[in-house]
Amino acid sequence: MKNILVVGADRGIANRICLQLQARGERVFAACLGNTSPFDNGIEAITGIDVTSSDAPKKLVDALNQKKVCLDWVLHVAGVLGLDTLGEIDYDDMRRQFEINTIGPLRIAEACLPLMDAGAKLGIVTSRVGSLGDNSSGGMYAYRVSKAAANMVALNLHHDLSKRGIAVVALHPGMVATDLTKDYPGTYNYIQPEDAARGLIARMDELTLESSGQFRHANGDALIW
Repeated sequence: MKNILVVGADRGIANRICLQLQARGERVFAACLGNTSPFDNGIEAITGIDVTSSDAPKKLVDALNQKKVCLDWVLHVAGVLGLDTLGEIDYDDMRRQFEINTIGPLRIAEACLPLMDAGAKLGIVTSRVGSLGDNSSGGMYAYRVSKAAANMVALNLHHDLSKRGIAVVALHPGMVATDLTKDYPGTYNYIQPEDAARGLIARMDELTLESSGQFRHANGDALIW
């Protein structure tokens, strides 16, 4: 049984990740933004964790320390998508997306380091939309830039944490039918959160120090930075 922290577990993909991991016998700690637990099946929710707050990492780690656990996995899923176009960029919203999508996973990863020993794994759910090499359409300035920066966070963490025996991966969940993507432009063959969760868990299962530092699709494909 592994001790696994999932961040952003109120709903959507992270919520399904928690349920699937708990169903297979892992001990799951669910960091939730809301003040009430969305779970009633033994998943240990830590509520009121706003990744934009400088107080959130300490609150989260204090709660985990009270449970006296060493974390085998940290999987940071919390994110936000705001759409914009050139000429109509809301820079306050852009800062908000940076706080959540880029600074959030860095805050949490840094805070959790004392709870992670050699052999632990860190996964950061970013987005293929943040790939420089895969950008063929432009648009979505705030989201693209914040996710590109999140990819750099993941790669930087790989270089630092692999020296400590901790493997790191940046993960793209695919086009998933959630509240996050309901206003996304265009027509896509969306997958369900359950399927995205299954793929992300599989990528974490197979992650090793040798494969650390990659950008992977939930379906297993390697993605370009």
